This record gives sequence, structure tokens and C-alpha cells, in this order.
Amino acid sequence: MVIFYPVYYNKKEHRKIVVIGGNAAGPGAAAKAKRTDPDAEVTMYEAGDFISTGTCELPYLLSGEISDYNKIVFFSPETFYEEKGVTVKIRHKVSAINRQNKIIEVLNLKTGKAEHAHYDSVILATGSRARQVYGLSGSFKNVFNLKSVGDYLKIKTYLEENNVEDVLVVGAGYIGLEVAESLSETGYDVTVTELANRPMPGADEEISRLMHEQINKSGVIFSGSRKVEKVHSKDYKVTSVKLGSDLVNIDMVIVATGVEPNTELALNSGLSIGKTGAIKVNNKLKTSCSRIYSAGDNSEITNFITGRPFYFPVATMAHSMGHIAGENAAGGNAYFSPVVKNIAVKIFGKAFTRVGLNSAEASDFSINATAVSTVMPNLVKVMPDSKSVFGKIIFDRNTRLLLGAQFYGGKETVGYADMISMMIKQKIRADELYTVDYNYTPPFSPFVNILSVLGKKIRNTR
Repeated sequence: MVIFYPVYYNKKEHRKIVVIGGNAAGPGAAAKAKRTDPDAEVTMYEAGDFISTGTCELPYLLSGEISDYNKIVFFSPETFYEEKGVTVKIRHKVSAINRQNKIIEVLNLKTGKAEHAHYDSVILATGSRARQVYGLSGSFKNVFNLKSVGDYLKIKTYLEENNVEDVLVVGAGYIGLEVAESLSETGYDVTVTELANRPMPGADEEISRLMHEQINKSGVIFSGSRKVEKVHSKDYKVTSVKLGSDLVNIDMVIVATGVEPNTELALNSGLSIGKTGAIKVNNKLKTSCSRIYSAGDNSEITNFITGRPFYFPVATMAHSMGHIAGENAAGGNAYFSPVVKNIAVKIFGKAFTRVGLNSAEASDFSINATAVSTVMPNLVKVMPDSKSVFGKIIFDRNTRLLLGAQFYGGKETVGYADMISMMIKQKIRADELYTVDYNYTPPFSPFVNILSVLGKKIRNTR
């Protein structure tokens, strides 16, 4: 007689990774997690209708430079699953995280029903939300933000279905000025209002003045040192706004006063929030709960220059953070390095770049800082496209190390900022700018580079 004994196999449990949020950080995190652990079950939840969209490109949809919003929707749930192996659930809002039982609670916004899912690790990629302005945050039909493809579609529909001539843009930072330029180029009469007395308050005063001049030339009205005092409306539409003592008649309002970290779910889950108001993470992007990671505009990071936490909500940074969080949530051991702030933006035909600290920030950190500045042509003056570039460099008077720089001119300023960023990271002394062997060709580069001139000025500053 043959006796058969049962054989027991140890079935490997697949790691369950949940990603909450589907814009910049979320897709990067989900895809990296799946690459790190191909056997993992990775699910990404997004409350909205779109995933993996461009956000910096939104103003250029308004201007028509980008012709179709579908061009900045890089994946659908179906194509993301096909290419990345990640299950995507749109219109699903994660309402709670049960840390003790490792379960998330999800509201299916299509059916209104609650769902539950187990996890081994969670990545919070909840991003940021637009700051609101008191008096303009109600249910007005003609007041909008521009932070998502959904926001753009609402604006587009309103412009197509209503007679709009006068637009008020609240906020004169990056997004506000980009939106103002885009709408002005398409024929609308635009007024930009700002609490500060100058546009782009994050820039040093010399550059803000140059921007103000350029705004005036464009026909856009800039109204500085103005607060929205009173809002007049009819039929749920804002008809006029009192800015200080001025009453401005308007047909549409776009609020562009910046963003704040979306930390509601983190707070409700008992996670630690940093001094910046964003989620506190370590250099592996792990939160105060060992199974929960955080990446993107909801998280604070470390400033390379100061060594302090700071808030830097940009898409490129969110994408990089997503990769680190995704790898670590899947069992990896990656580190996110301290960051040098580096921003570029197009404003009324000019390029503004800012890297590192501005003058006010250097002062706030009690650094013995000084600065040099100059104006130089971007090409030799005989070339037809030659235009002036303003450059300013801030450095530590004691160590001679670079702290920051700002440039205002043409496309070449983007390269200048990247070079300064690299020098800051490598701790190269500021006066070494004078020793660089810069290239020269009349159509593309100047005979004397502005960085060389600034480097010489730095050498002569004691």
C-alpha cells in the first residue's frame, strides 16, 4: 500500500503598496515601487479624473501655445497599468488610514460607497492645494484657480460660454504672472493685484522693478500693495472688487496666491507635521510612521544651503521624491539629498531664474552675505537678437561660497542658474566664476559672459 502524505508549500505573500495621489509624485512613486519589487501589488488612488498630468504647462493652454489639454495628460489608468503594471483607481478618495490594522478607507466617488484595502506600506502623494482669498472662496461661478487640468477645463468652458473682457488675477507670483501674460496675449484686459508693493515678491527688488516695467509695456495693469477689501456680486458672479480704495469692474477672477501642503489625511492619521506646515519626513522620505512614506508638494525637505527644513512645491522635485519613496516602500534603501532651490519662469517674453537664497533669506539666517550685480548683453551688440541680461549673485563674505543668484533676460538665464546651482552643491567659491573658460559664438553666446563679469566683481569685493 502506498501512503500519500500531504505536502505544504509556503506561499509567498505579495507586498501590498498603496499610493495616495496621482499627479507628479504619485505616478513616479508607484512605477518605481513596481520596478523595485515586480511581485508587489501596487495600487494608486486619485480623487480626480486625471492622473500623471502636467501642471507647469497649464498657463500655456490658456495662451494656445499648447493646443490640447490631452497633450499634458501623459497616462490614463489603462495605459498606466499596461506600461507600469500598477492598478489605478480614479475618482477614489482615501478618507482614512487605520495604522493599527494597516487598512485604508476609500470613498468611491462614482458610487458613493465606502471601500477598504489592506497595505504593507503607504506613500502619501496628496500634493498641495491652492490658497484661497477671503471673500473670493465662495461658490462664485466666475472665480477660479489654475492648479489642475480640471481647473483649466472649467476656465475654458466659462470663457467659451460667457462674454469675458476684464479679468482680475489675484497674486503676482510665478503662476499669477504667467496667467496674466497668457490671457493678455489672447486679447483679454488683465489687472494683476498683489499684497506686496511689487510683482514677484520672491525676487530681489532690482528684478521686481524690471518686471514691473515689462508688465506696464505689455498693457497689463499691476496694482501693488492692494488687498481685496470688498467683493460685489450678482447671480453668483463677481462683478467688481474693491482693491484698497479702487473699485475694479471684472468679468472673471483667477486666484493665484500660491499653494499650501495638503496634509489633511496625514493630520487625521496622526503623522508629524513640520515647522513649514508640510509633512515631516526623514532622508528616506519616511514619516513618523515607519510604514508610511510621503513625497511631493505635501512634504517638507532640507535646504542644502541652510540645512533647515523648507517647503519647495515644484513638479520636478515631486517627481524625484516619488522615485525615492517608491523604492523605499518596496524594500529599497534610497536617500533623498538636500535641495538647492532652482526655479525658472517665463514672464512677458522674458526669462526669470532664481537659484539658492535671495537677499532677504540670507539676512533671515544671519549670514554675512553680500551681493554683486551687473547688466550685460546676451550676445555681441552687432547681432540682431542681442538683448540685455540682468544678473545678481549673493555670496558669503566670510567663506566666499555662493548663496544664490537671480537672472532676468532671455533663455540663456536658465543655463546660468543651473551652473550656479551646481557650484553651490559642489561648494565652489564664488570668485571661481572668473576663471571659467566660457565659449563664444556670435549667434548664441556673448564675447564676455555675464558670469565672468560677476566673478570679477566678486574677486574685487572684500
